[in-house]
Amino acid sequence: MQFSKKNGYLRRDIMTHTREKSFQCDLCDAAFSQKGGLKRHVTTHTGEKPFQCDLCEAAFSLKNGLKRHMVTHTGEKSFKCNLCDATFSQKSSLKQHILTHTGEKPFKCELCDKAFSEKGNLRKHMMTHTGEKPFKCELCDKAFSQQHNLKYHMVAHTGEKPFKCELCDKAFSHKSTLKLHIVNHTGEKPFKCDMCDTAFSAKGGLKQHMMTHTGEKPFKCVMCDKAFSQKCSLKQHMVTHTGEKPFKCELCDKTFSQKGNLKNHVVTHTGENPFKCDLCDAAFSRKRNLKLHILNHTGEKPFKCELCDKAFSRKGNLKQHMVFHTGEKPFKCELCDKAFSHKSNLNQHMMTHTGEKPFKCELCDKAFSYKSTLKQHMVTHTGEKPFKCDLCDKAFSLKKGLKQHMVTHTGEKPFKCELCDKAFSQKSSLKRHIVNHT
Repeated sequence: MQFSKKNGYLRRDIMTHTREKSFQCDLCDAAFSQKGGLKRHVTTHTGEKPFQCDLCEAAFSLKNGLKRHMVTHTGEKSFKCNLCDATFSQKSSLKQHILTHTGEKPFKCELCDKAFSEKGNLRKHMMTHTGEKPFKCELCDKAFSQQHNLKYHMVAHTGEKPFKCELCDKAFSHKSTLKLHIVNHTGEKPFKCDMCDTAFSAKGGLKQHMMTHTGEKPFKCVMCDKAFSQKCSLKQHMVTHTGEKPFKCELCDKTFSQKGNLKNHVVTHTGENPFKCDLCDAAFSRKRNLKLHILNHTGEKPFKCELCDKAFSRKGNLKQHMVFHTGEKPFKCELCDKAFSHKSNLNQHMMTHTGEKPFKCELCDKAFSYKSTLKQHMVTHTGEKPFKCDLCDKAFSLKKGLKQHMVTHTGEKPFKCELCDKAFSQKSSLKRHIVNHT
């Protein structure tokens, strides 16, 4: 008996060197060098969990699993890191932790260049190549490649918010969201960019920011050639193809394709302007508008045209300017042949067809189709003439009035008659002249 037991140990030891796997599973292709390994594996098929915890309802297929679980009750952390103060309840956790010091990533993906410090993370990553989503939601059609993503999703159905902020009344469905929220109170921004002075409260914010340096745009639209550095930007872009507007205003009938646009719209009902300028009395409903306003004080114009000397304080203004170089007019009217370089110009033009005049004067009965025309009209009530000539004492209520006046000083006559040699300083004078030919 003693000899046969020693013989068995010797046989097992030899197999570890030869890597022979003579114990094969009848239910799948897995094979093992030891009979005990096969027994443990079979429970993954049967679902049997004979090892039960005496302190809770948890059960495990392997005895080692129960041992590891018990430390969650005792709180014992006997495995200490020699390089820092961290302690762990399991040896495997300590091993994984050590890799954060060494930077070692031994688990390499065979399909791309990525490498991981943990085998489990490699497994999760592989699903991005296979597209496999084994974890299905029982309440809707969604499926996920990882179990924790399914758990994360389930709170969308339950509405449960167990993670409460101790500094305010807010509550969150996920612990990670609570952590991100806490920095709003502390102002802490531990994630710093190595290439500029920008810092972020969340690691994800730093990752997204880094793409502004690298120019990387991994999120590509399948319906057009556009690509984006952030997944959320791609999602926002997709609604331009679908036309979907799921975000509805509860105070009026308007709908929006993006949640942020709905938020911006709601303040038009409340009249709230929480973002105040420190340099003047101006206040704004959006933080972005305040930032843009500040440039009026600083005079900063960071957006430069590469084709001419002009510079702009806003990126949108630079985009609008570029069409003067390209001559592009992508926004076409469906009711006539006119085309426009900007969508806002098309919207204004459409009112010439509908006759709509939404901009009403509060001092008289007049109404206008354009906001700018209403502004011009208002000076007839105030008598204000802010546009002054530098060469004489004249002043004008409208900028175009000053422009027309300036040609009296320069002698410029840009409006030429196509039927004779005469030229005029003002367009109205040319019009009056034309009737002499007709």
